[in-house]
Amino acid sequence: MSEKIALITGGSRGLGLNAALKLAEKGIDVILTYHSQQQQAQAAVRQIEALGARGLALQLDVADSSRFDDFAAAVKEQLALIWQRDSFDYLLNNAGTGLHQPFMETTEAQFDQLVAVHFKGPFFLTQKLLPLLADGGRIVNVSSGLARFTLPGAGAYAAVKGAIEVLTRYQAKELGARGITVNVLAPGAIETDFGGGRVRDDAALNAFVAAQTALGRAGQPDDIGHAVVALFSEQCRWVNGQRIEASGGMFL
Repeated sequence: MSEKIALITGGSRGLGLNAALKLAEKGIDVILTYHSQQQQAQAAVRQIEALGARGLALQLDVADSSRFDDFAAAVKEQLALIWQRDSFDYLLNNAGTGLHQPFMETTEAQFDQLVAVHFKGPFFLTQKLLPLLADGGRIVNVSSGLARFTLPGAGAYAAVKGAIEVLTRYQAKELGARGITVNVLAPGAIETDFGGGRVRDDAALNAFVAAQTALGRAGQPDDIGHAVVALFSEQCRWVNGQRIEASGGMFL
């Protein structure tokens, strides 16, 4: 039986799935959430189990905070049923959607959706899950390199990521008494299906990213998965309230 359990929102695909698999390789069990693709989520669980860890998929819409109490109750029930535990150890607030839209054309509906998914959701979901997070645990909030450097069309998305970065420092301060560390992981441009797969599939954009990156290429999912494992590890127990950018050195 694994001695550690991670909960990853949006863990059925993309960077969340990669992080889940990297944690599973280290013997860490994973509870992942999915929005609507149940079959994809169950396939992710099978991949986790194939690596020798336990996996569980639970449905969650991070934009619907009215269901967070029900979700926390489901997590508590499954922890007792599967692990005979009343807590988990690591929380990765990863679930998200992208938006590429100029400031002048961003609608109020688009703005509200970004706030719900990237800021209000992680804010209140973390709050609801805190009674289940073990003392000495870890929280990693996912931001973006776009909160540091500026590319037209990313204003609304980057702004809500900036909000989660500020919140992270306050969480670290307020949860320190329980020994819980809280950090931000900010990926650069990564070759996934995020944002319609633009970095992965648009050759011109991929080349632009590579040219602006010190290490000379766009990021791969493994680059972020390994960073998550590192931040959850005992070796990083003294890293707290920090913004860690994993971008290969974009726009230095």
